[in-house]
Amino acid sequence: MASSVLQVRIDSKLRSQATAIYEGLGIDLQTAVRIFLKRSVMENGLPFTMTLKDSTATTLAALQAVKNMQDTAQKAGLSAMSLDEINAEIAAARKET
Repeated sequence: MASSVLQVRIDSKLRSQATAIYEGLGIDLQTAVRIFLKRSVMENGLPFTMTLKDSTATTLAALQAVKNMQDTAQKAGLSAMSLDEINAEIAAARKET
């Protein structure tokens, strides 16, 4: 099988850090890159999952939950209450328990 050269520009510090990790595993950087590429082919994509800490789906779900709470409050006639009315409602509920 013919081989070819792959050139990649990376930060020197990143290269040093990665090299140290792979040397600790008993392989060199070039072997690690080949392993990454072979796994990518096997997985037909990146060989690991990629996620965002605050994904769009999570944000949309939270916004929908807030909208549902607003709709519920509006149906119950609570959405137009003043702060004083809300506090009075809380005080009344506490007296009942």
